[in-house]
Amino acid sequence: MEEVPRVDEVRIVQADLSDPVHAEAVRELTSAYSMDEMGNGKPLPADVLERLIPALRAHPTTVIFLAYSGPQAVGIATCFIGFSTFAARELINIHDLAVLGTHRGRGVGRALLKAVEDYARRRGCVKVTLEVLENNPARTLYEAAGFKQMDYNTAAGSALFYTKKL
Repeated sequence: MEEVPRVDEVRIVQADLSDPVHAEAVRELTSAYSMDEMGNGKPLPADVLERLIPALRAHPTTVIFLAYSGPQAVGIATCFIGFSTFAARELINIHDLAVLGTHRGRGVGRALLKAVEDYARRRGCVKVTLEVLENNPARTLYEAAGFKQMDYNTAAGSALFYTKKL
């Protein structure tokens, strides 16, 4: 079995989607995440993979971080800048955070979260948000990094994440 490098050998970069190497890494890591049971549990359709990079490039608030171990991209944080009306400031939502199975438990996810947080602080964002499945083992990582279920007003209860497919 090949030894996985320690986290201090992982390099985090902000993706440049006009760079073919970064674009391919985003496609591959998003595809791998889709196959994971905490993603879709199935491959992304070919048409989605074909549209992915052009659509991310066209979206005005896309921010993506890639984690590299040597020349291999091993993790991704795909984020979008949003806005908090209650703070009148930007926020960053981590839409996807994924680490290849061979590199989990090595600090890659923690390094990606730190990169997102550092970026958000530089922009003056009010918060970083993410959604996570109830049974996702990554909840331990998120909670250790300071994330918790959103609670604006204890009497009103915690925030829930709803969706309506169109």
